[in-house]
Amino acid sequence: MAEIKELIGARIKSIRDAKGMTQERLAEVMDINSKYLSNIERGKENPTLDMLIKLANALEVEMWEMFDFGHEVSLKELRETMSRFLKELDDEKLRMAVKLLRAVVR
Repeated sequence: MAEIKELIGARIKSIRDAKGMTQERLAEVMDINSKYLSNIERGKENPTLDMLIKLANALEVEMWEMFDFGHEVSLKELRETMSRFLKELDDEKLRMAVKLLRAVVR
């Protein structure tokens, strides 16, 4: 799970950098502590859905863009991550994952 938090955090940092914003400025816009934002970007915090929505709004991006980190890692790493996920899923979660993947590839 830590890997995913790190990937999301790195993606948020990448978007912030692309927008030319400092951590301090983004934290100010969001009315949060810059240390908390730093921890999110380093994958050390587990942001709530509300915080992710707030981040997307402050960065002026769609929520899905913060989860679009495929270009941040190699295909090999993506396949290894997917393989690890599959091993950790129980039957119900596996069924849900397949439904989500089907929806994405359609």
